[in-house]
Amino acid sequence: MSAAADLETLRRWDDAGGHWRVVGRSATGVTVALCRCDGGEELQRFTSDDADLLAWLGNRDDATG
Repeated sequence: MSAAADLETLRRWDDAGGHWRVVGRSATGVTVALCRCDGGEELQRFTSDDADLLAWLGNRDDATG
């Protein structure tokens, strides 16, 4: 996944009711797990340093805020 698509991917996942959680965070990037809508199984994981994604996430660690 390219950095430009990371925020779009996460927003689509979130809008569709999918769950996600931050599984790693550093000063320059974040690793996000995309999980089934029932909050269960991790289906995909990506790491990004996209500034727009980092701003959208803020201090949130998961979809519940």
